[in-house]
Amino acid sequence: MGRSRPPFRRLTPAERRLWDAYPTGAWVDLRHGRETDSSSGGTWGRSRVVRAEVISALVLDRTAGGSSSVPGVRLAGARIAGDLNLSDATIETKVHLLDCHIAGTVSLADAKTRGVRLRRCDVLHFRASRATVDGLLDLDGSVVHAGVRLDNAHVTGQLRLSGTRLGTPGAMPYRAPAAAPWELGGWNGPEGSEEPRTWESVALWAGGLVVDGSAFLRDMRATGGLRLIGARFSSGLYLQGAVVTVGGTPAVHADHLQAAAAELGAGFTADGTVRLRGARIGGVLSFHGAVLRAPGRVLHLSHMQADELILLPESIEGEVNLGYSRLGVLFDRPESYPGDVRLNGLTYESLRGPATLADRLSWLRRDPGGYLPQPYEQLAAYCRRIGHEPDARRVLLARQRARRRTLRLPGRLWGRLLDGLVGYGYRPWLAGLWAALLLATGTAIFTRWPPHQIGLDESRHFNAFVYTLDLLVPVSVFEQRGAWEPAGWTQWLANGLVAAGWILATALIAGASRLLRPSSTP
Repeated sequence: MGRSRPPFRRLTPAERRLWDAYPTGAWVDLRHGRETDSSSGGTWGRSRVVRAEVISALVLDRTAGGSSSVPGVRLAGARIAGDLNLSDATIETKVHLLDCHIAGTVSLADAKTRGVRLRRCDVLHFRASRATVDGLLDLDGSVVHAGVRLDNAHVTGQLRLSGTRLGTPGAMPYRAPAAAPWELGGWNGPEGSEEPRTWESVALWAGGLVVDGSAFLRDMRATGGLRLIGARFSSGLYLQGAVVTVGGTPAVHADHLQAAAAELGAGFTADGTVRLRGARIGGVLSFHGAVLRAPGRVLHLSHMQADELILLPESIEGEVNLGYSRLGVLFDRPESYPGDVRLNGLTYESLRGPATLADRLSWLRRDPGGYLPQPYEQLAAYCRRIGHEPDARRVLLARQRARRRTLRLPGRLWGRLLDGLVGYGYRPWLAGLWAALLLATGTAIFTRWPPHQIGLDESRHFNAFVYTLDLLVPVSVFEQRGAWEPAGWTQWLANGLVAAGWILATALIAGASRLLRPSSTP
């Protein structure tokens, strides 16, 4: 088969070299020495200009080959003029651009292609919405001024954006085009007006993206949000060292994300809310060593599931929401929650970290929703499960005290009385202390000022201890009340001991009924 003729009147020298190298997939290197900075590509001369339509013609025309070698576009150090539009195409060759300056949009929307690599390139805009990439999609080290769109795309290999610098369409630079492709001064005008306002503040728009391999976004710098709603990363999402800076939108918006693991630590910095509501993480979700800050809610992790959540950020500012999530292990520390924390509905199998029980109780009290019973019951159930029954009772006592603050005045007064006498039944030994104190007081006083015998027809021996004990017992057991009559002010003491006995008995019964009631396990 003979080589097809170029469908162009003339080719630049760089284009001619690329056209000749395509059938064998050989590299065409237009760089000077070890040059790797593609940001200055707008000033490169005609000898390095390759029109985007020439590349499109190569990868879309299968007859451009002519040998038994595997064809492909492998181009380094070129200044690519115009938009590289491969939308809706079926591309059976690989495209590998290295250190290139692309003064337009690279579009693979709705395309089916093999691996695509744009390493250390300077690109206006990259679009691959609904594309299928059979292999690697690699933008490592590139600068994409107007953001990346990968919504509903499918990558069968890895997604690589490590070291990439992303801007947003809202900050898209504009320069008027020059007269000829090789005289282009830089970026074309923004695509702009048809995009919704939300897109203008998003650097990576990847809702519904499916990556069969891992997604590496390490050391990425994004001036705009990462939108990953409903994305699926079968082998994990890795954002260590990435920095995401936004204004007014979530830094990471990843509701219903699915991943084998999600690493957002080791220097990951988010200046805005990180939102993973309803996410499903099959392994570890880690914020170990992250820097997180937001004016309101910094972490929105409600309704999510994870085998382990490591919440050990280097610094964090803002509210944390863990409501209605299910965690296997929660590894945190008291400093992980500098502001409010929402815990209602949260369940966990294990707690790790240096937090003491006092820290955990403070953790429960910081819910802006006020008193909610479920977080206390969950912590108490965990304490019981690991064999710390005294700690479980302390948690349940704290729950009753928190609940008391929500009651009206009569309920608060009765609650304080139950708390002081028997600790709501979780400290029954308090009743024994009160009874011993009252018994000692009555014995001492009635020994000094004994009551008078009522029936003089029989001889009785007065015992102050037994008499006081009979007054404290709600029902007379020793028949001392009817045999002796206190006089003067001691009569008030006797009546007080009877009333105290009834109160202690009532408190013990109320506490015992609460203590013996089967506890509800969240």
